[in-house]
Amino acid sequence: MYDNEPVPGRNEPCWCGSGKKYKKCHAAIDERLQECYLNGQEVIYRHLLKTPEDIEGIKRSAAINVGVLDMVAERIAPGVTTAEVDQWIYDYTVEHGGIPADLNYEGFPKSVCTSINDVVCHGIPSERDVLREGDIVNVDCSTILDGYFSDSSRMFCIGEVSPERKKLVDVTRESIQRGLTQVKPWNTLGDMAHAVQTYVEENGFNVVREFGGHGIGKEFHEDPFVSHVGEPGEGVVLAPGMCFTIEPMVNAGGADIDMNDPNGWTVRTADGSDSAQWEVQLVVTDTGYELLSW
Repeated sequence: MYDNEPVPGRNEPCWCGSGKKYKKCHAAIDERLQECYLNGQEVIYRHLLKTPEDIEGIKRSAAINVGVLDMVAERIAPGVTTAEVDQWIYDYTVEHGGIPADLNYEGFPKSVCTSINDVVCHGIPSERDVLREGDIVNVDCSTILDGYFSDSSRMFCIGEVSPERKKLVDVTRESIQRGLTQVKPWNTLGDMAHAVQTYVEENGFNVVREFGGHGIGKEFHEDPFVSHVGEPGEGVVLAPGMCFTIEPMVNAGGADIDMNDPNGWTVRTADGSDSAQWEVQLVVTDTGYELLSW
């Protein structure tokens, strides 16, 4: 097999631990992945495919993550500081038995990323950052529960925002829906990325290249890297059991970014234009996909 991992006999237990015979479980998927590999396509290691048990664990984690963002939606308003948002998220996550995955991840000091206006990603919550009427802010949080990871983010418009900012937020959200139409078994990540990129650029905006989505489930960041720019038929093949995020970062101006913030984390648009991001987590199914966190 292409990944040099063991292949059971057809009547032996499947390698995934389901207890089913291999021929009744992953045999057909493995054969198709091997065929794709021999045809020169990119495929992920089979151990990254999630089992039904894994998916149930991720869903339990995601229930907290979705609940967190629902709670933020009810409370966020002009005058709130991003430090308050961070505390809300920490408290809710812990009270529901989870762990904020962002907290102390590679040294990140808070439980959530809060990215305002021209911040592309990884904004650090602060008492100094007071949300004001007309701002747009991305709240990006992740949860660990019983060893399973969930991850999603939403944009929030603070009070009345300009038509230009509203369009940026709406186009970014819709671009995910366009990408999701291409998430189906044996399509590729390039099919999804091309749908996202095309819609964004048709609306006069640009997709950030340096950051993207990622595999997730048993670790915070797993393979593959999920770009939101691409060509149909290119990139990793989508196989049932793949779990990853779609999270385009869309700039109102150029696609270039500035990574020179002294805090080592916060990324801004290079030209000072606004940026927006939405994020969902999904698993590829036998017929399409299932959203897990949003």
